[in-house]
Amino acid sequence: MKMTIRSNHWIFASLVLVPFAAMWLGGCGSGKKVDYSTEVKPILNKHCISCHGGVKQNGGFSVLFREEALGITKSGKPAIIPGDPGASEFIRRLHTNDPKERMPLKAQPLSKAEIDILTRWVEQGAEWGDHWAYVPPKAPAADATIDQFINEKLDDENLDPAPQADPQTLLRRLSLDLTGIPPTETRANAFAARFSDSAYALMVDSLLASPQFGEKWASMWLDLARYADTKGYEKDSRREFWRYRDWVIKAFNMDMPFDRFTTEQLAGDLLPSPTDDQLVATAFHRNTMSNDEGGTQDEEFRTAAIIDRVNTTMEVWQGTTIACVQCHAHPYDPFRFEDYYKLMAFLNNTRDEDTWGEYPKLRFYDSLQRQDVTAVTQWVKQHGDANQLQEAQDFLRTLEPKVHAHDADQYINGQLADTKFMAIRNGGSSRMKNVPLNNADRLLMRYWAGAGGSMEIRADSLKGPVIASMALPQGNGVLPVALKPLEGRRDIFFTFRNPSLDPMSTVASVEWMAFRHDLPGKGQAGYKEMEAKFLALVNANPESIPVMVENNRDLFRPTAVFERGNWLVKGSEVKPETPGSLNPWPQGAPRNRLGLAQWLTDPKNPLTGRVMVNRLWEQLFGIGLVETLEDFGTQGFTPSHPALLDYLAYQFVHKHKWSVKSMLREIVLSGAYRRDSKSSPELNEKDPANRLLARGPRFRLTAEQVRDQALAVSGLLSGRMSGPPVMPMQPDGVWMSVYSGERWNTSENGDQYRRGVYTFLKRTSPYPSSITFDGSSREVCLQRRIRTNTPLQALVTLNDPVYLEAARTLAIQMEKDGGKDAKNCIRRGYKLAMNKDISPAKSAVLEKLYSQALQQYQKDPAAADAFNMRSVPDGEKAHVAALTVVANALMNLDEFLSKS
Repeated sequence: MKMTIRSNHWIFASLVLVPFAAMWLGGCGSGKKVDYSTEVKPILNKHCISCHGGVKQNGGFSVLFREEALGITKSGKPAIIPGDPGASEFIRRLHTNDPKERMPLKAQPLSKAEIDILTRWVEQGAEWGDHWAYVPPKAPAADATIDQFINEKLDDENLDPAPQADPQTLLRRLSLDLTGIPPTETRANAFAARFSDSAYALMVDSLLASPQFGEKWASMWLDLARYADTKGYEKDSRREFWRYRDWVIKAFNMDMPFDRFTTEQLAGDLLPSPTDDQLVATAFHRNTMSNDEGGTQDEEFRTAAIIDRVNTTMEVWQGTTIACVQCHAHPYDPFRFEDYYKLMAFLNNTRDEDTWGEYPKLRFYDSLQRQDVTAVTQWVKQHGDANQLQEAQDFLRTLEPKVHAHDADQYINGQLADTKFMAIRNGGSSRMKNVPLNNADRLLMRYWAGAGGSMEIRADSLKGPVIASMALPQGNGVLPVALKPLEGRRDIFFTFRNPSLDPMSTVASVEWMAFRHDLPGKGQAGYKEMEAKFLALVNANPESIPVMVENNRDLFRPTAVFERGNWLVKGSEVKPETPGSLNPWPQGAPRNRLGLAQWLTDPKNPLTGRVMVNRLWEQLFGIGLVETLEDFGTQGFTPSHPALLDYLAYQFVHKHKWSVKSMLREIVLSGAYRRDSKSSPELNEKDPANRLLARGPRFRLTAEQVRDQALAVSGLLSGRMSGPPVMPMQPDGVWMSVYSGERWNTSENGDQYRRGVYTFLKRTSPYPSSITFDGSSREVCLQRRIRTNTPLQALVTLNDPVYLEAARTLAIQMEKDGGKDAKNCIRRGYKLAMNKDISPAKSAVLEKLYSQALQQYQKDPAAADAFNMRSVPDGEKAHVAALTVVANALMNLDEFLSKS
């Protein structure tokens, strides 16, 4: 609502204000109390805030914050005078007929009802209210239940709830929701035979304890964590991140409390004596993309990664769309421009710098190397102090702290090669600026030298004192260089020489360097052996995973606001701080990522519990109580059942102590979850999206579940868990990997039949069938997958090699159990697919399909070989091929692809 307030308008207003005031106030005085959050804020967001909010403040007037709305405008006077709508320019502009003054400008006028609400609001004092999501949920009544909240709303709508679903449907629904795969036939038969409330509860507990539970729920979390097996951007080369995926699966299976789950991912490295698992957990924020392309600036993409981490943290734990605050105050929600950079200050002080090597990495030594690690640490413990021991252990784990050669400048006869490496020709030099030497007497330098040469290092200038000089061996690796100790921070200059080289050839390239001290115990018997072990470990290339490591005091990175969001234009420096519109900072919490995690999981935080239980609800019911999982702000959807959402959030934090399994158990034991999903014409008309929850959930399975279920019912699904990603069957030519020449090599020995959570995910070319069924490319955090329905999906399940092989395998089982009686075979196939008996009508349709296919394959036996029938006797090929067509049709039924 554009409101350019000029002083001459106030002269006009003073002449007409009294006559109009009586009209404005005529319907105000006796009105009920206006609620800001549910009545006023939606009107302001819809009509006013685009011109008078976080982005624009036309006329010096903003309705985003109360102090701004009641403050002095460019006219020199306030536009809103609490308690006096007749004197408020804000209200007058809604009534005037002058098109140059009437608000909203160049838009439809507000309705009489909307004007009445705003007028009464000003008359009642223009009180601001907190958005419902920013108010912590209160303790519910002791006897409150999920069904109580839902049934009360159904009573209000005069709707009867659907009856409980049949046992077979319930078990399939429960199995798919808790483990991601359908139940086995044995389990289904036993459950149906002794179905009761107690048997149902026991089944819930059994499925929650299943190792497949973690695989199913990890798929949800990996979308949020933007987990992938490649780096992203143009080159999109491979990276080894699978240990993080396995950590997530393990965390869900062990029912790690969500507050600890949060803390270890955001700040596992800052915990006392962090374990390897806690360091692996921090890969959550190392899942950000990194750019290997030559010509890019590492600091630009490091900054892009930090921005992604701020946005992701607030989306995942707070359901807050904060990305726009990078450039200006939030247009709709109470987050100021500076809030963004105060949050960034928590995440901006880590060692990673968008390097080619994706440092820092947690190193996983083999058994022999671990023996050497133990020997070195024992030596340091014996000859040094506790600080030296901790420093040695940390360095061997991550090779940190180190500095990267991409920071070098002042090149003479050299260059920053590929914008990554210090590359110096004969007689050339470069500078490393402001290096914290702190009396270091040892430099570890990772280098490449094709023909060897010599190196000289000087302090302060190219003519300054020599602090190191040595021959440069031919080869590559981490080279130990003796340094003359110097105090404090100094500029150091590297000079490389090899006169025998072509003038344009590089003597050496440098990737990184670490300024250190010799191991303690120098001169003692066994020292040289221990030094050699240490250097061998540093030069080893064990398996590793990128993790978070905080900068030490010497490498501290200050954070400044970006003017207009431009990372190249720094403004004032800011300190770590959370938005004032949310809960206060926990007493005693450190001002770092660990403190941030404690703030997010503080019981006073109004959003974390709500956001997580809403996400769990969406996974089970297909739509969240707040449909916009990604936006709990004023532009997001309001909850369908506000009291139920608050009840669940309170239970999750206080009763269940952040236990995801306990929270899920309470939900799936509810009557609402167990209802039949069949609808009625009345219900379809009144509640087509099932927001009132009168019936049970019915929606299409996720991309992973569609494939996993096909493999499961056919008997092909592998139960192997964990380990590096696998490559199931994929059509040739899908991958067009630039630079690297990487290829999709189909896995063998059953790995090609592992669950979808283990499928190799290349960001620029995700697994085709997964993307077709709305899977994520994982380039950024994805809060919810929007389900689509396209012809391509049917083309996948009808023609993809995985589904054809699953259909053939199922057909062989159908033939084995049903023999040559097609009707028995079809009945058996349906039972295997759906865990219940087929109806006569469905059977008749499939029998007709079988007959048509059989005739075709009897006329053209060679056509059956398209289904890979080499192991089937010639006399049975037509029969099994026709059954394969039927099995393929079964796997394309809506009831098979949906959870109901």
